[in-house]
Amino acid sequence: MAEEKGPSVELRQRNKTKSSESEEATKEDKITDAPLPQRAPKYVLFQRFAKIFIGCLAAVISGMMHVFYLSAYHERKFWFSNRQELEREITFQGDSAIYYSYYKDMLKAPSFERGIYELTHNNKTVSLKTINAVQQMCLYPELIASVLYQATGSSEMVEPVYFYIGIVFGLQGIYVTALFITSWIMSGTWLAGMLTVAWFLINRVDTTRIEYSIPLRENWALPYFACQVAALTGYLKSNLNTNAERICYLVMSASTYTFMMMWEYSHYILFLQAISLLLLDIFTAEQSDKVYEVYKIYVFSLFLGYLLQFENPALLVSPLLSLVGALMLIKCLQLNVKKGTFVAKVMMVIKFYLVCTLPVTLNLIMKMFIPHKENGHMLKFLEVKFGLNMTKNFTLNWLLCQESLQAPSQDFFLRLTQSSLLPFYVLVLIICLLSMTQVIFRRITGMSQKTAVTLEDGRIGGRPEIIYHVIHTILLGSLAMVIEGLKYVWTPYVCMLAAFGVCSPELWMTLLKWLRLRTVHPILLALILSMAVPTIIGLSLWKEFFPRLITELTELQEFYDPDTVELMTWIKRQAPVAAVFAGSPQLMGAIKLCTGWMVTSLPLYNDDDLLKRNENIYQIYSKRSAEDIYKILTSYKANYLIVEDAICNEVGTMRGCRVKDLLDVANGHVVCKEGDKLTYSKYGRFCHEVKINYSPYVNYFTRVYWNRSYFVYKINTVISFQS
Repeated sequence: MAEEKGPSVELRQRNKTKSSESEEATKEDKITDAPLPQRAPKYVLFQRFAKIFIGCLAAVISGMMHVFYLSAYHERKFWFSNRQELEREITFQGDSAIYYSYYKDMLKAPSFERGIYELTHNNKTVSLKTINAVQQMCLYPELIASVLYQATGSSEMVEPVYFYIGIVFGLQGIYVTALFITSWIMSGTWLAGMLTVAWFLINRVDTTRIEYSIPLRENWALPYFACQVAALTGYLKSNLNTNAERICYLVMSASTYTFMMMWEYSHYILFLQAISLLLLDIFTAEQSDKVYEVYKIYVFSLFLGYLLQFENPALLVSPLLSLVGALMLIKCLQLNVKKGTFVAKVMMVIKFYLVCTLPVTLNLIMKMFIPHKENGHMLKFLEVKFGLNMTKNFTLNWLLCQESLQAPSQDFFLRLTQSSLLPFYVLVLIICLLSMTQVIFRRITGMSQKTAVTLEDGRIGGRPEIIYHVIHTILLGSLAMVIEGLKYVWTPYVCMLAAFGVCSPELWMTLLKWLRLRTVHPILLALILSMAVPTIIGLSLWKEFFPRLITELTELQEFYDPDTVELMTWIKRQAPVAAVFAGSPQLMGAIKLCTGWMVTSLPLYNDDDLLKRNENIYQIYSKRSAEDIYKILTSYKANYLIVEDAICNEVGTMRGCRVKDLLDVANGHVVCKEGDKLTYSKYGRFCHEVKINYSPYVNYFTRVYWNRSYFVYKINTVISFQS
């Protein structure tokens, strides 16, 4: 027995010795490794600080470089600094001229209060009509610009026009910086921001209208929307700390409200965003609280905007308020029911039914009790656009012929493909969409999932901010495929999403997990691809497009329109101050800006009365009698008529979209479709006949000025008409 115990005791002693040796070794390792935990956090903090500092510096520099580029290109294109004030103002055309003219009026006003009063009770722009220009034309950008110009004492250093366009160009710099930050937040690398800016600049024909129409409302508003999207992207991240979450929430609140104040159509864009957040809430229940916090921002911005926009009823009857109000009401009625039970399933069906029906019901109720004029012509336009109705109405057909309201041309897709943007966007979108579908399917089927997703998991579709952006870009892209003007909202986010994808190791890891590569470690390959692919793209873009950008800045162009300059000069020198001019809306906008004289119509399409005026004034290019035209013009107290040779002798590239063709269809002078009744006109086209100077035209109109492009006629005072 003793012999048997000996080895066992010896064995125990040996184990004990080994354990003591291991403990000593562990202690030695702890002593050896003791300083490392103190050094590691400092190193990590320094690395993180350096990354954030370099990224922020790159974002700011990118925005500033974009501003400098726009300024230099604008100077080269219009030779702006060498022009007289009249020639500079002619570069603002159409509705852009109207916006800038009110900025000039504010600077001329004796005080800010007086200027506000004159704009809100404006009877010096359109004859026989008093308008609230601030509300109707959303002139808050001009009010802010005029206040800043006078408050900063810039009148002694900068001309008003340079200050105005400088603010807009500065906002475009903020726009680019916000897109940079959004792609950086999503990908984790500022390299994605650099690629976003490169694609944005190369495709600027399709990303912005800044170089054609500087004062457009979207040029003022979309930079704030980009800031809102950047803040929302950070706010939706799962691993966000409390302080960062508060900052994102504050930025999101301020930018949402500002965006809504700058553009009358902003609440429609936010409506699409709200739908994206609703689908995000359905697919990812853990983000529900954050989504409803964003809904509160919408409601607050709508009601504050309603009060400060002179109780604008369009905001109260907007689909955004109806949707958000209904969803918040459903949230309040939601009961805490144990999942998986029969009652829970019934509640889910009821909730789905309410989500589909309650917003529509609420919107109809709001419209019943709130008097509004919510762009009824736009609803009719959409009916005709989608083939739900046919019309001969001049205004609707004229809107359908506008390039910005048609479907994108093949050139649009060709340009995006040549810059490699569209192929990479489609690739990134497909991977994110498939991964998102995979994650949602796992949740629906009840499969177990990790709470913290790592790079090795290759599940990029599980991130809430990715789900939001995928849904949002699909909604915006669907509308951009129908209405080309919306491409200026969609294409910048195409640049951002494509750049994020190719620079994100997580996206490449998701793809490699599907391919199941065995030869190379997938994480290493994903990291290599996230660096190599954007580098190759950047070098190819630099080689192909950078020389073009430099050429654009070195070539001196010239905006040459002597006929319009001569016309404006004649009006300022020869026409009476109380004269009222009639002509095409685009020309009337230029006359209002360059001369200040009163006009009969404006290039604005959100007012039914102005649209009717435009249609009536356009009759000067139809086959109507001199007496009919005279009655129309005198009904608006017009003293002078301007006939544009470019419209009268227009050779349109699109069949049936010339102004005179649309007028002939509306007046029944041509057969539009089988079964139409033809109303034969015994009169020639007025714009041609009035130039011949024979009776009865000379009885009503006397030509007082003409050049190669314009013919100005004084409208005579006639007591009685000849039968």
